[in-house]
Amino acid sequence: MLSYRHSFHAGNHADVLKHTVQSLIISALKEKDKPFLYLDTHAGAGRYLLNSEQAERTGEYMEGIARIWQQSNTPVELAPYLQAVRDLNPSGQLKYYPGSPLIARHLLREHDQLQLTELHPSDYPLLRSEFQKDLRAVVSRSDGYQQLKAKLPPQSRRGLVLIDPPYEIKSDYQAVVQGIAEGYKRFSTGVYALWYPVVLRQQIKRMIAELKDTGIRRILQIELAVKPDSDQRGMTASGMIVINPPWKLEQQMKSVLPWLHQQLVPQGIGHTLVEWIVPE
Repeated sequence: MLSYRHSFHAGNHADVLKHTVQSLIISALKEKDKPFLYLDTHAGAGRYLLNSEQAERTGEYMEGIARIWQQSNTPVELAPYLQAVRDLNPSGQLKYYPGSPLIARHLLREHDQLQLTELHPSDYPLLRSEFQKDLRAVVSRSDGYQQLKAKLPPQSRRGLVLIDPPYEIKSDYQAVVQGIAEGYKRFSTGVYALWYPVVLRQQIKRMIAELKDTGIRRILQIELAVKPDSDQRGMTASGMIVINPPWKLEQQMKSVLPWLHQQLVPQGIGHTLVEWIVPE
């Protein structure tokens, strides 16, 4: 369908959660000298202008990154993520928001690699332009799920695979599970981070049940809800499902999520969750 544009939603509460988790995983992978691959199946445009017509129309970033990026008392777990945001906005005005590829570019080392995929005809040229001088990056206009077959395992046998489709069509909830299963067959030691929106809770329950049926172990669920579950239209929560999470990630997210929830949802509604779907 390719009608989804992330520019309407950049920097919202879901991005704050996703990019906090992404940053902590990358920071953990960097603790070893050996290089690793960052593979992004649905990379988007790379950077987002927050005073654009799309961003201003929804104003979602005002209830997301704008609430925390300049606070002085932020938890240490947020440091790598927030530094990436600040480095993109050196004037001190929140003008740009970095998508996951730019977060990765900020955090990766010279000998690490980025494999970025985007199909949208408007976003792909922006992404390609953003990375044209980065020798670590390969940007392709192709199906993200196919990359899980074509690009895995990486030569280094280390990596993070970020999967965050727009879920424009219901089949995406099944496609992500099939894609992870395909990738895991080829690269069972990699870290897989799957983002999901909670629009209808039943869809997420079904997706998690299908993930369990793959037989994959070590699956951690992290969720931030800004509203109670509802059968009405609209996203009430989002989450990250992480396969083979770094050993510190569970405790890091248990530590930082209550603070994030308090800042992003001052009314106190919604919930946070960190629990194992499938343990060791």
